Amino acid sequence: MTESRRTFLKATALTTAGFALGSPFEALASEMDEKLAAASRLTDAEGQFVLPPLPYEYKSLEPVIDEATVRLHHDVHHKAYVDGANKALKQLAAARAEGNFDLVKHWSRELAFHGSGHVLHTLYWTSLTPTRGSEPKGELSRAIDRDFGDLAKLKAHLTKATVAVEASGWGVLAYNVLDRRLMVLQVEKHQDLTVWGAVPLLVIDVWEHAYYLKYQSRRAEYVAAVWDALDWAAAGLRFEAARKAA
Repeated sequence: MTESRRTFLKATALTTAGFALGSPFEALASEMDEKLAAASRLTDAEGQFVLPPLPYEYKSLEPVIDEATVRLHHDVHHKAYVDGANKALKQLAAARAEGNFDLVKHWSRELAFHGSGHVLHTLYWTSLTPTRGSEPKGELSRAIDRDFGDLAKLKAHLTKATVAVEASGWGVLAYNVLDRRLMVLQVEKHQDLTVWGAVPLLVIDVWEHAYYLKYQSRRAEYVAAVWDALDWAAAGLRFEAARKAA
């Protein structure tokens, strides 16, 4: 693997989400919490996607999210996205080596789906904390007041948007580095309805595997409960990294 490709994969992690999880964020996170920094790493030294460890115990998110769901979600579903992204990279490399691009559309879609799934799941685990009652502070708090009015209005907006995601997907609080404002996004699957320049700061997973064992079809109840486990300190670090990149 060339040094330029290895550096690209480590630093950018497919999209501008790299600012929220790659080297800039890791440097800030390591100053506060080594576990958070380790849980944010998307690739190994060779540029292969890897499943990062959780920054807390499997049972630590209870009663908001039960231990069985966290184990299944992280060890099985998240790992499947890591494996799928690495397979897509391997197949695209083979296509280039052989000069045969008959399946380039398929493997490009696979990379977008699995790679984005890996990025968003890594963000999800680091968007949560066992510490209850976390609140935004500093520059992030002021940006929320500026762009949404206050935290209560952001909570109402992000909650409704997340619950209303069609089929499977995500609710996302993001910072757009192009116009320097916070925004709420809906993401279908892992890669649809994204906005160029938007760096995710905090995400809420509404694929059924994220909540079905405990909440069954009660998505709204899960989304309401997960607010109590959101990690605004980590979101603040991502915001700082994104602002520095803007």
